[in-house]
Amino acid sequence: MGLTFYTLKADRLKRYGIVVLLAFFCAVLLWIGQWSQLPVFSNDGEPRALSQGSTDQSLVALTFNISWGNDKVHEILKQLETHKTQATFFVSGEWAERHPDIMDEIQEGKHEIGMMGYAYESYLELKPEQVVSDLQQAKEAFDKLGFKDVKWIRPPHGHMDKEVLTLIEKEGMQAVQWSVNPHDWENPGTNYIIDQVLKQGSKGDIILLHASDSVKQTPKALEVILPGLKQKGLKFVSITELVSGGESETTQIN
Repeated sequence: MGLTFYTLKADRLKRYGIVVLLAFFCAVLLWIGQWSQLPVFSNDGEPRALSQGSTDQSLVALTFNISWGNDKVHEILKQLETHKTQATFFVSGEWAERHPDIMDEIQEGKHEIGMMGYAYESYLELKPEQVVSDLQQAKEAFDKLGFKDVKWIRPPHGHMDKEVLTLIEKEGMQAVQWSVNPHDWENPGTNYIIDQVLKQGSKGDIILLHASDSVKQTPKALEVILPGLKQKGLKFVSITELVSGGESETTQIN
């Protein structure tokens, strides 16, 4: 009887040991996954677009869209350098291929690179297979230029729906929107751009500006915006740093 008891006990210990071992390995895999994979913002299985960072920390992400031209971007980069400000530039693959020297300049300024697809055509006007083709073509273009594993994407014109977000997620990327938009591409006036950003800009915000040649007032507005936001106690960071800084907010797209 005693022998049977000890045999059963040994068997139980073996089983418990295997369970503990499996649990340990699962925990390790989950931990590794947290560090190696891009966070996917979703709710009930539905992908979402990043719209704002955590409001618990005094961080703000300044972002610029570029799809054409090579003039204004130099003025903007100069302002960022003067005020020691980091930003994230979202550029189309087509533009990146045409301006590899400016891409290097952006990287040398320690700014983050995001993409806006390849041909800068609205994804809502393309078939799903065309969207996937554009995303893959963009990734190939960035890879060839030495910008591998670009993980953030702002869909062309900011146009997206659930289907587009799902396709983006399947390509291993994350869509980024914004929380502050002064519509600088419409050139509404330097003071208007300044007022909108300084009034609205706060903890966790993603600010949308442009660096294409269509903007005439943005470089001048930055002369006030950059020191102004710093005076509010805000620190400029990349999108990646904004996300890693705490709980981020997302926007559900219909």
